[in-house]
Amino acid sequence: MYVRKKKNPSGKVSIQIIDKSSGKYSLHKTIGSSSNPLEIEALLMKAKQYITEHTHSQELDFTDYRTQTKEVLDNIQSMKLIGIRLVLGGIFDEIGFSIIQDELFKDLVLYRLVYPASKLKTTEYLFRYEGKSFSEDDIYRYMDKLYNTQKELVQDLAYTHTQSILSSKIELVFYDVTTLYFEIDRGDDLRKTGFSKEGRHQNPQILLGLLVAEDGYPLAYDIFPGNKYEGHTMLPVLNGFKTKYQIENIRVVADSGLLTSTNIEQLQSNNYEFILGARIKNETEEIKNKILALNLKDGESSIIQKGDLRLIVTYSDKRSGKDKYNREKGLERLEKKIKSGKLTKANINNKGYNKYLRLEGEVAITIDRDKYIADEKWDGLKGYLTNATLPTEKILENYQHLWKIEKAFRVTKTDLKIRPIFHRLPRRIEAHICLNFVAYKVYKELERYLKNKKVVLSPEKVIEILQNIYQIEVCLPNTNELYTRVLLLTDEQKNIAKIFGF
Repeated sequence: MYVRKKKNPSGKVSIQIIDKSSGKYSLHKTIGSSSNPLEIEALLMKAKQYITEHTHSQELDFTDYRTQTKEVLDNIQSMKLIGIRLVLGGIFDEIGFSIIQDELFKDLVLYRLVYPASKLKTTEYLFRYEGKSFSEDDIYRYMDKLYNTQKELVQDLAYTHTQSILSSKIELVFYDVTTLYFEIDRGDDLRKTGFSKEGRHQNPQILLGLLVAEDGYPLAYDIFPGNKYEGHTMLPVLNGFKTKYQIENIRVVADSGLLTSTNIEQLQSNNYEFILGARIKNETEEIKNKILALNLKDGESSIIQKGDLRLIVTYSDKRSGKDKYNREKGLERLEKKIKSGKLTKANINNKGYNKYLRLEGEVAITIDRDKYIADEKWDGLKGYLTNATLPTEKILENYQHLWKIEKAFRVTKTDLKIRPIFHRLPRRIEAHICLNFVAYKVYKELERYLKNKKVVLSPEKVIEILQNIYQIEVCLPNTNELYTRVLLLTDEQKNIAKIFGF
C-alpha cells in the first residue's frame, strides 16, 4: 500500500490509499479531501498511520540507534526545510495569494519573512534549503512580470481577506507615510533626496504611503517621489481605495504630519470623516490661550470648537513626564554641541529642539531659556482635530490604534528589511514593495492566528523555530518506497507542530 494525492476538479486534494498487492493498482480507501495545506498534511499523516496499522509494517525508528541509524543514513534521498512551507506557506494559501500561480512569487514572499536579504542571497537560500535552482536573472525577470500584473491583485486579495476576518464593511482606516532610502549617490525621477525620517538626507529616497484597517491589517499602498511633501500623499491613496471598492463612508485616522489646511478641505469636500493629530502649539494665540486655560487633570479632556470642527484636548501625567524628559535630554544635547563648537547658523531653525537656539551678536549661539521654560506649559497636553460625530471617548479610542501602523513600518523596516533598496529600475522598486506588502500581510495573519489560539509566542519567535524544522525523505530498502518524515527534534518544534496541526 502507498499514499496518493489526487487533485479533484473542485480544486480539493484527495488523500487516497492505493493497494497493489494483487499486481494491479486499486483504490483501497479515501482518507479525506481538503484545499487547506495544513489539513492536507494532517490527512497524509493519518493515511500513513493507517497503512502502518493495517499492514503491520514498522515505521523507521529514528530513536533505535543500534539497529536503524546506519540504514536510515545510507538511504536518505533528501532533506529540506519544511517548517516555512507548512506554516507560513499554509497562511499564504489561506489568505488567497495562492491564486497567483507563480511558484517564484510564493518563494520570494516566504523567504522575505525568514531570510530577508538581497535577491542574490535569496537564490542561494532557496538552493541551500529547498534544492530550488533560480538565477538572479530569473528573479529580476519575474519582478518585471510582477510589476505589470500583480500589484492590484494582491491588494484585492488583502482587502477581501481583511474584510472577512473583521466580519464587517471596512469603514475605519489608518494612514501614514514613511521614507525608504537607496544606497546610491544620484537620484532620478522617482528616487529623490528630501526630508528623511531615517536621517538619510543625503540618500535618494521614495515615500511609501500605507493604508491599514483595524489591528493594522494592510489594505493598500502607493509610492511617491522622495521629494514630495508627505501631506500630499494621503488623498491620492484614500481616493483610490474609496473608488476601487465603492465605499461610501470612510473614517480616516492619521497623525499630525498629515494635518494641513489643504488636506482638511479636501477631506471635507470628499465627505470623509477624519481624526487627525493636532499641532496645538501652532494654533492661533486665541486657541492657545484657551488650551492653556483649561487646567486639565490626569485623564481629563475638553473640547474647543473651531468652526465646524472639534479640537479635543487631553492631558496625561505620564505624557507630561515623558515630554519633560525629552525636553531636558534635547537641551543637554544642544549644550554639548555649543561647547564643542559644532553648531553654526545653519542650525538656527524650528526643527526639533533647535528652536531653543538663538544668535547673540554676530557669531555667538546660545540657548533661549525663555522658549525652553515656555514649552513646559505644554507638557502632557495633546490635541485631536475631528469632524466625526462620535463621542469623545470613541474618538480617542480610534486614534490610539494608530500605533499599529507605526508598528507596520517598524516590522517592514526591521524584520523584513524593506530598506535600504538596491534596485534601480522603477518597476523593480514597485515589485520589491509589492513583495514586502504581501509578506507583511502573512506576518499579520500569523500574529492574529497566535492571538486567537492564545499562544504566548511572538511571530518572530515562531519564524525562528520554523527555520530549523526539516523533512527527511528515505528510500525503504525492502520495498523501494519513499518514506517522508518531518523531524521534530526539540520541545519548541513539537509545540509548533501541535499549534499548527502538522
